[in-house]
Amino acid sequence: MIHPTAIIDKKAELDPSVEIAPNVVIGADVKIGANTIIGANVVINGPIEIGCDNQIFPGAALGLPPQDLKYKGGKSSVKIGHRNTIREYVTVNRATGEEEETVIGNDNLLMAYVHVAHNCLLGNGIVIANSVALAGHVEIESKAVIGGMLGIHQFVKVGKMAMLGGMSRIDRDVPPYMLVEGNPSHVRSLNLVALKRNNFDTEEIALLKKAYKILYKSGLTINQALESLEPLCDNEHINHLIKFMKSSVNEKNRRGLINGNK
Repeated sequence: MIHPTAIIDKKAELDPSVEIAPNVVIGADVKIGANTIIGANVVINGPIEIGCDNQIFPGAALGLPPQDLKYKGGKSSVKIGHRNTIREYVTVNRATGEEEETVIGNDNLLMAYVHVAHNCLLGNGIVIANSVALAGHVEIESKAVIGGMLGIHQFVKVGKMAMLGGMSRIDRDVPPYMLVEGNPSHVRSLNLVALKRNNFDTEEIALLKKAYKILYKSGLTINQALESLEPLCDNEHINHLIKFMKSSVNEKNRRGLINGNK
């Protein structure tokens, strides 16, 4: 299960079922769960914990120090969940601060050449296409889809089931359930494809369509629009949308919201 050319630190903890291809390098303070497959020429440097049933393709580099001038050598880490597919030459860096983490959840697909920078937080069921760069402290909620060859600015948050069109410039927060595209980027529509794929019923889709029209077609300011949505907040998806957008506008260290379509 482990190729003889692999170099594995004696302090690494690998489940006996882990498969390791030629020329893999695994450092100390690395923990890898059952049935994970590691392709040729992968480099994994701790502290990092990788769960079960992951597939890591050739050339990936996981758990190396952050590309951040503020990093002073503290013991930060990466945590990767289960059933992720990490394709060729993906890079995932450790967090910057002492005891901080870069986190990737479960069931995600990171296509070739994706870069996940320090302190990023990724949920579950996310698809990130080729050559996407996530700057530091980016957060992506579950089931978002990120088109290829785009960049996401540091501290930006992408809401769940959002869709980002390829080659877009994402420099502010993307609300949940929305389709965003362009340079500069704008909210183009509700992401109906994601809603249907995730089995939203007719009533839920109608509510989100109503919310979209209030937010982006009514001519109201963002605060007026969010206030108009309050009577709909009994619905969990509308409630999540309102909370996301309010925090984006009001919390410190948030970059505000992507504009609506002109």
